[in-house]
Amino acid sequence: MSTSSSTVAVVGAGIAGLSAAIRLAVAGKKVIVFEQNLYTGGKVTAFEENGFRFDMGPSLFTLPYLVDELFELAGRNPREHFNYHTHDEVCRYLWDDGTKLTMYPSLDKNEAAVASVFGATEAEKLRDYFEQARVKYDLTAPFFLEKSLHRASTFLTPAVVKVLKEIPKLGLFSTLHEENEKVFNAPKLVQLFNRYATYNGSSPYQTPGIMQMITHLEHSLGTHFPVGGMHEISQSLTRLAQELGVRFELGTRVEEFIIAQNSITGLVAGGKKWAVDQLVCNTDVKHAYKYLMPEKVKRPKKTLQQEPSSSALIFYWGLSAQFPQLDLHNIMFSENYETEFKHIQSDGPFWEDPTVYIHISNRLEPNDAPKGKDSWFVMVNTPYDQGQDWDMIVPMVREKVIERISRVLGTCIEPLIEMEQVLRPQDIEQRTSSVGGALYGTSSNDRMAAFLRHSNKSNSIKGLYFCGGSAHPGGGVPLCLLSGKIASEWLIEDE
Repeated sequence: MSTSSSTVAVVGAGIAGLSAAIRLAVAGKKVIVFEQNLYTGGKVTAFEENGFRFDMGPSLFTLPYLVDELFELAGRNPREHFNYHTHDEVCRYLWDDGTKLTMYPSLDKNEAAVASVFGATEAEKLRDYFEQARVKYDLTAPFFLEKSLHRASTFLTPAVVKVLKEIPKLGLFSTLHEENEKVFNAPKLVQLFNRYATYNGSSPYQTPGIMQMITHLEHSLGTHFPVGGMHEISQSLTRLAQELGVRFELGTRVEEFIIAQNSITGLVAGGKKWAVDQLVCNTDVKHAYKYLMPEKVKRPKKTLQQEPSSSALIFYWGLSAQFPQLDLHNIMFSENYETEFKHIQSDGPFWEDPTVYIHISNRLEPNDAPKGKDSWFVMVNTPYDQGQDWDMIVPMVREKVIERISRVLGTCIEPLIEMEQVLRPQDIEQRTSSVGGALYGTSSNDRMAAFLRHSNKSNSIKGLYFCGGSAHPGGGVPLCLLSGKIASEWLIEDE
């Protein structure tokens, strides 16, 4: 069958949806993308106010080759359409007691930095730690991130048999915190490497130790930042999709998937019926099954019972001053990390001692703030929305965040905030249909979580595919790009 003979609907213009749409268009499909918002990108969007520009969603960019790959697939030179800075720092870490540590995408620099703060013995352990992370990444990424976990063919290769033999080394039966405590004696270093659990909205005291591999992305493969900001990822991909003939129906909410004889035949969007041959769902799977699927469709109970990932409370602050001790990425840690995560997990008073992340895009993109001023993206991890009184919570979080930042910087920052916007978990849900405002779909607080994420293809409905943070392989820009790739390749292969 010719791939050009059918029409594919992509529901949701997030990063995964854009990835799938581009790949399907290159394959000759007629592609229509339906998006409830008037803009593309999902969580990867931006806004400007009073001369300050902010990326509203993800702020970290790794594995840029996954974006380049889409342009190359379409026969374009990526550098003529999308560019990025490669940064010489990973992150600056700051604690209330005055301890400061800067980490780099360089082992030698990291060893020197750790030795100067925590001593030579701790620094010597870094080399083995990063090597463990590399091994975990190299063993698993080609098979369990770049391919479907829901196909027998993924596992029926000699290379995967080798990976399965290495399971005891992967940290599946211990937590990330336990793995880190095995290596480091300094509690602050354990806390630093524990924070990588938040990259998929999980707790380091519950997520398996295999998540150590995330450190390989930053410290070995490097951190980057797009020219024009993170928003440029989604916008450059949107322009590419349009050049390839992809049709965008913006401001068009999908209301129902039309299914006949266990096959996708169309959808209802914007009050109108659309006939389609296949459908790629780039919306939260829980939202899709609850609101878009007919009742007769069988529900994947174990998948839908998974705990949503954590959410976030984000303050966008335009500051009338600059602080040279802060860089592109900065983290000010809580005094008691374990208690903070227990509160996030149990919907307790997480605001009493919050870890604060500050992203300052104008360190690499000077036009993101007026001269002499700063654009601060200030984030605190929170529980997903379960009906909490956020009108009460937000002022308490804001107060604690300002206290921590002011204490660490030795300057009261509140008088310096000249503009402010706030993004709450329920705002994230409203704009992206992520249940509870979960940033990464489902959490990974279980060693089997990866296998319980929704498959990229429906087991019961022909022509229905899934991508995005709540489907395999998970949330975040790189994984969503891979999710769109897996779903689209599966669709094409099925034809």
